Amino acid sequence: MASQPPKSSLSRVPAPPTGWQVLVYLGPGFLWMLSATGSGELLFTPRIASLYGYALLWALLVAVTLKWFINREIGRYTICTGATVLQGFYQAVGPWAVWLIILPQLVVAVASVAGLAGAGATALKLLTGASLPLLTLLTLALAAAVVGLGQYRHIEKTAAVLAGALFVAILAAALGVKPDWGNAATGLVPTLPANIQFAEVLPWLGFMLSGAAGMLWFSYWVQAKGYGAATVGVEKNDQPTPTQNVAERSGEDIEKLQGWTRQMTWAITLAVVGATVIAVGFLVLGAELLRPKRLMPEENQIARTLGHLLGDVWGQFGFWFMVSAMALTFISTLLSSVDGYHRMLSEGLELLRHGRLRQLSPQRLKQGLLLGVLTVLPAGTYLVAGDPVQLLKLAGVIEAIHIPLVTGLVLYLNKKALPAALQASGVGFWGTVLGGLFFGGFALVYLLQLTGVLGDK
Repeated sequence: MASQPPKSSLSRVPAPPTGWQVLVYLGPGFLWMLSATGSGELLFTPRIASLYGYALLWALLVAVTLKWFINREIGRYTICTGATVLQGFYQAVGPWAVWLIILPQLVVAVASVAGLAGAGATALKLLTGASLPLLTLLTLALAAAVVGLGQYRHIEKTAAVLAGALFVAILAAALGVKPDWGNAATGLVPTLPANIQFAEVLPWLGFMLSGAAGMLWFSYWVQAKGYGAATVGVEKNDQPTPTQNVAERSGEDIEKLQGWTRQMTWAITLAVVGATVIAVGFLVLGAELLRPKRLMPEENQIARTLGHLLGDVWGQFGFWFMVSAMALTFISTLLSSVDGYHRMLSEGLELLRHGRLRQLSPQRLKQGLLLGVLTVLPAGTYLVAGDPVQLLKLAGVIEAIHIPLVTGLVLYLNKKALPAALQASGVGFWGTVLGGLFFGGFALVYLLQLTGVLGDK
């Protein structure tokens, strides 16, 4: 009797889900959508609507569509190899690629976590009357405790229910204000408003649906859910987790990976459709209710201003429903952000610790990141800055500028690591390229306007 071949990292790929099981694997799409709901949709879309009405509706639709292409390529790599894209960047490009991801995201992590906690605290203050700084610090401590104790996965179902309730409420309210659809339709024409401030537009586009960090987190959520090759794992040793030699897989495994990629595509599509409907709803409410009154969510009046989005439609019940929904949404987004940054920064620094950071154990590294970078630094930053909107604007600008880099790296990675049968089609590839160019173009104009090379349009 022939001896059994040694078990390798190329274990057989399980069959993709069918029937009702398809619904079970939609989780990564929901998490991706929820990771930015509290910033891109809830905060920045009403601000943009208050400033420019419907004029940038086209940019919203283009941004979410192009992010669909980019995120699909990120998920494709993890499905086909079982490894995260950060591991792929380390191996295919080198440590410098990981540094280019980690260093800017350290700033984004501190600013966005501080901003989300502060924004959520503005809603909690209206509900409880407690001190705003105290509520912010308690919110940060709660997020650290949930993630540190490994309880975030238990929040996912609650977050999904919350997203559904907010979806229905915003859609109903947007229809209830009877918007001027003719005026809204003019926003489908790609034009830029006079005196447009890209410092306002860029963070909105950067956070819309998800920023660069949220795109990278999708790789972890796909892996955790057991999509494709992620279900069989990869060999681990003292070196960074190796990607699998996908070219050595059988034709049957390739077909299964293609099926898992289609499943991931459904999850992303659901997230994009849901986020787009919510974002358009917020745009309608902002244009119809905030813009005529020249109201805009800013500083520590975020919750009181956004309360008008439902309060002006359904009275006191609508106002307090919106404030409660804001508190839960900002906290939910904060939790997903802390979880995502904790995973990404821990992995990135763990990959790099084989050099200068070797003296740190993985456990201490994770604890230090959670307590230092994701709790203490955001707390101190908030107490010094005190303006959640400005903190989130800073994070959003970096996120938007970072998207072209992530796009270029993942396109290179997939071309190098995946066989032709598992690579994107021509439409998928060029859609992803266009995504990088779109966000790169807005980032370039922002930088030119920031440095005074370009004046206001």
